[in-house]
Amino acid sequence: MGQVAIGTSHRGAWRLARHRLSLAMLTLSLLRHAKSSWDDPALDDFDRPLSKRGAGAAPRMGAYMAAHRLAPDLVLCSPAVRARQTLDLVLPHLSGGPTVVYEDGFYLAAASVLLARIRKIEANVQHVLIVGHDPGIQGLALELSGSGKGEMLRTLGSKFPTAALAVIRFKGEDWARVDEGKGRLDLFVTPKSLA
Repeated sequence: MGQVAIGTSHRGAWRLARHRLSLAMLTLSLLRHAKSSWDDPALDDFDRPLSKRGAGAAPRMGAYMAAHRLAPDLVLCSPAVRARQTLDLVLPHLSGGPTVVYEDGFYLAAASVLLARIRKIEANVQHVLIVGHDPGIQGLALELSGSGKGEMLRTLGSKFPTAALAVIRFKGEDWARVDEGKGRLDLFVTPKSLA
């Protein structure tokens, strides 16, 4: 009798583990920096700060993320001033106190550079937020989004405005397996759509 119970227990544990694996999801949030200022033409592009409009849009996007329980474990951010300022205005809205890493290679990075870094993310991280630049952010979102609502995919394909947010989900729990067309675009939100 004891052996039957143990066998049943193992079978139940195996089913539970398989069920958890089938439900395991990775979430990638892509946030383009908010609108930057061109008021000082002497500034290097890297050093351009947010404009007044950008400084208003970033916290609205942070509040939206909080309202939709988009709480990343890890934030990977471009070191450019406009990206850091965007994150500074979003971060107070994010619960859980995510780890923040400023990635030197993310300044104006191509989609391929962003994807290579994503594939190196540790297994214990389930939700990553990248704060970066176009065209890399839009290129990555389009490359990874194999499914999603048609209207959202079309909007994403036409433009990725400043302070816009794309949320892409992947089945599984291994960032190394994230690949072209494997993700589902669950959200694409622009500051204008929140106004």
